[in-house]
Amino acid sequence: MKGAIKNIWMLTREFSGLAGAGGVKDVVKQLAGTLAGWSGRKVCVVLPLYGFIQPRDHGFLPLEDPSQTGVNLEYAVNMNYPDIERQETVGVWYRKLGRVHVYLLAAERFREKADVYTYTSAEEGRTPWKKQGAGHVDYFAMNILLQKGALALMQILNEHPDIIHCHDGHTAVLAAMIREIDGFRHYFRGTGVVVTIHNAGIGYHQEVADLPFAQAITGLSLKSVLANRLGDNFDPFIAAGRHAVLNTVSENYARELQETRDDHLTGWLGHRLSEMGIVLEGVTNGIDPADFDPGRAEQSGISAGFDPLHDDELEGKKNCKLAMLQKLSGNEILSGVWQFGQLQPDTDKPLFTFIGRLNDQKGVDVLISSIRYMLHQNKDFRILLLGSGGVWEEDQIVGLTEQRGNKGRVCFLRGFSPAMANQVYAAGDFFLIPSRYEPCGLTDYIAQLFGNLPIVHYVGGLVKVLDGKTGFTYMEDSRDDLVEAIRRAVECYRSPGCVRRMQKDAVRQIQENHTWDKVMKRYLQLYKKARQQRM
Repeated sequence: MKGAIKNIWMLTREFSGLAGAGGVKDVVKQLAGTLAGWSGRKVCVVLPLYGFIQPRDHGFLPLEDPSQTGVNLEYAVNMNYPDIERQETVGVWYRKLGRVHVYLLAAERFREKADVYTYTSAEEGRTPWKKQGAGHVDYFAMNILLQKGALALMQILNEHPDIIHCHDGHTAVLAAMIREIDGFRHYFRGTGVVVTIHNAGIGYHQEVADLPFAQAITGLSLKSVLANRLGDNFDPFIAAGRHAVLNTVSENYARELQETRDDHLTGWLGHRLSEMGIVLEGVTNGIDPADFDPGRAEQSGISAGFDPLHDDELEGKKNCKLAMLQKLSGNEILSGVWQFGQLQPDTDKPLFTFIGRLNDQKGVDVLISSIRYMLHQNKDFRILLLGSGGVWEEDQIVGLTEQRGNKGRVCFLRGFSPAMANQVYAAGDFFLIPSRYEPCGLTDYIAQLFGNLPIVHYVGGLVKVLDGKTGFTYMEDSRDDLVEAIRRAVECYRSPGCVRRMQKDAVRQIQENHTWDKVMKRYLQLYKKARQQRM
């Protein structure tokens, strides 16, 4: 079929089951799997082989050099510094996951990393300047090595993609490199590029202030580097905008970036793109309900199975809530997290839950203020938080658990594990998402699939939560507005049938509008648009 998209390559720093730090890992894996499910379509994903990944444990094997039988593939990638011509060696590990071809790029720069984006406590212990939680100092070089390594791999394998889909600023410079650099420009002349901005917030662009370094390591001209600045920094998204179709992960987030003052949270990226004549597309992320199915208790790691859409009494969910409260009523040693505070095993009171990074974007300061206020005003609810983040945020939450009047009412699980997250989702009645801004949000989907009704700040992609139907929303980024939403949730909890009706509506909404087989069609439209730009 003329114009059909048959060969898709994705570049990412995250992929669920291998490496992840946020929702990107789930989006990439689920979108790739859905696209690959169609007959005749080839989907390949490339990401770094970090030091914490043991490739053989995941079924990967070294990729054979197509030109030399029995020899593992290795190749050199130009990674120049200003006034220094240099190269780095890349090897490749490969396996097919379902119908998706996955390539891990092995290089010293990647293998020395113990986390996707930041240094760990173990690294700090060995090298004191590598402070726990601080971003990798060579983040830009890591990104460029991934992009150049992936492009070289495609050339070595004689692959001519219809589309290269770049996820976030970590891979966005590729769009400029394949249009402006000899050796890439001609080989990929028929390839379209889509760049998805998963988070446009300040600090997420992967920009670089050292312009001579940006020029040397990317291979772009000085003219190009200077033309693609946001403020004083070379910005990958600006560079990509001239050569690719750009989208964000919800229609409303795209609108906020280009039509409202909320764009100040990005350093005015959206408005700069508008000045360049570039319109951000919006495609709200989907979800695969089978990956978060509470009916499959063993797979989900929860105490009992249940079906929020069809079970009348949800006995399984009640059992999950009781099991979690009993687990947290004492000092049981928990895997992957540190427990602060306890919860009384009283299943009659509503359990409010939170899972996420404890930082400014997630509105944790408003959350803490709201919890503190509600604990003084209302004795009839419990709060359970799972996550980690800033020192101030963690200390404030720990302090809440230690206050005498809060004993048995507040519990904080510092850290994260997928199994524990599912148990929190399954136990909770209401799920708090007070994000200051939120490009899409996946936790609201997951919570709804587990019968845990979201309470969200009505911004970005969170507008997909329908107030009073599939969850609760509030408009202003303030304690008073969040507290009022919590009060409405408590009233619903006390009203027979209110919660049960909303649980069913939420799952129906996901099944009818937000599964990946539906969202995939929107991405195919973007792919065709990007490909047509090359014809």
